[in-house]
Amino acid sequence: MPTTTKKDLIDRIAEKTQCRNVIVKNVVHQFLDEIISELAKGNRLEFRDFGVFEVRKAAARTAQNPKTLEPVEVPARRKVKFKMGRIMTEGMNGQVEKR
Repeated sequence: MPTTTKKDLIDRIAEKTQCRNVIVKNVVHQFLDEIISELAKGNRLEFRDFGVFEVRKAAARTAQNPKTLEPVEVPARRKVKFKMGRIMTEGMNGQVEKR
């Protein structure tokens, strides 16, 4: 399965919008920084019909080191959950044309 990088996306967006790569790169970086900032505050992000990002808490637990089989304490942490919206779901199933 091929990997698409952030640079690949920036190049495609720049080509489609006829904007310079540096401008698109700055916008994409700012967008991602804002997503991280909002999630760090514990806020829910909803992109209508695309999907929802939510912060969830994972409780502390005891795991096992697979090499030594010794118990290891895993501290509580925050995780991000993404739930696909209608457009994302349809796109993943090949039902939506690209804009």
